[in-house]
Amino acid sequence: PFFVIIGIFIKIDSRGPVFFVQERVGYNKRRFLFYKFRTMISDAETKLADIEHLNEVSGPVFKIKDDPRTTKIGKILRKTSIDELPQFFNILKGDMSLVGPRPERSYYIHQITTTHPHYKYLHKVKPGLTSWGMVQYGYAENVDQMIDRMKYDLLYIENCSLALDIKIMLYTFKVLFQGRGK
Repeated sequence: PFFVIIGIFIKIDSRGPVFFVQERVGYNKRRFLFYKFRTMISDAETKLADIEHLNEVSGPVFKIKDDPRTTKIGKILRKTSIDELPQFFNILKGDMSLVGPRPERSYYIHQITTTHPHYKYLHKVKPGLTSWGMVQYGYAENVDQMIDRMKYDLLYIENCSLALDIKIMLYTFKVLFQGRGK
């Protein structure tokens, strides 16, 4: 019922699908469809010309602070991280787990691995809904920040345990209740 209510709000707020679906790379470099509630106008990546400093950008774009493509309900969903809830479908399908490095698009993985080949170790575990990198570093807004966040995720992989997973989940709830989503 909660998903239906959110879906209704998304449809009232803007045209387009309720879910945002994107290909991501996971465990053993296997590609899968990644689900989120849509928080931007439909076809947001093709409408970059509206954002002055992004007119010349080629390829995918990270989340942008105060992005004019974000819908009214999308701002709330992002701030509360409710937009991430459909990833439980990815968990049920076996593409993701609750805790693990966040899955990324192959476009960014290729960029990072050319200078930081150890990024490939993030594909030795299932990607997660939350991660040590997310609770300690936060969202990455560019490739350099992804590389900085990767250090936390590599630490997680080296020290993986049930106790660490529980700790990460507790930190995640703290982040959620503080409304520190982007």
